[in-house]
Amino acid sequence: MDVSEAVERRTSVRAFTDQPVAREVVADILARAARAPSGGNLQPWRVYALAGSPLTALKAAVAANPMGEKMEYNVYPPDLWDPFRTRRFENGEQLYASIGVPRDDRAGRLRWFARNAEFFGAPVGLFFCLDRKLGPPQWSDVGMYMQTVMLLATERGLATCAQEFWARYPQTVAGHVGLPDDHMVFSGMALGYADEGHPINQWRSARDPVETWCDLKGFE
Repeated sequence: MDVSEAVERRTSVRAFTDQPVAREVVADILARAARAPSGGNLQPWRVYALAGSPLTALKAAVAANPMGEKMEYNVYPPDLWDPFRTRRFENGEQLYASIGVPRDDRAGRLRWFARNAEFFGAPVGLFFCLDRKLGPPQWSDVGMYMQTVMLLATERGLATCAQEFWARYPQTVAGHVGLPDDHMVFSGMALGYADEGHPINQWRSARDPVETWCDLKGFE
């Protein structure tokens, strides 16, 4: 599989099988992903991988606190504006339509949203954290590391779903992974094998054409 194919095949999978992923496979992906770029080679990412009983314990703790905790950052800016608001709205509509949950079924949407806390059934949960004193450039470095993890996982026949949902549980996650006080949780990620037969995995989110957001100047 070349890079272009991995980019095309990677998608946010929201239904996984219970097939386990070997520790050495997870470790290899995380180690190889460290070739991702970072400004000044700071390598600001700190990663935790949970499976088995530690993952089960975390999910149980989250299930006992469905309202979440005080978030340390806003996943989206308040009063999101267009075109971003429309993109987010349409993405949500299409996602729920793929599993037959209508817009007026608030309970159904909430039940599906709650599956974030179960990593959508994935056998591995990853957490990406960084030192609190680092700034936006280092957050972008962590994002590049995460993308590299996702592409390497795709190459190995695995599936992923990046989940900023876990920003809702910073204290719980920190306690379960042993995160130092001077670090914060940025994002989680589900990792495992896709349930290829599930309807939600047949849907792909749309992308605007390149002309919408890119100007190419000075080319022949």
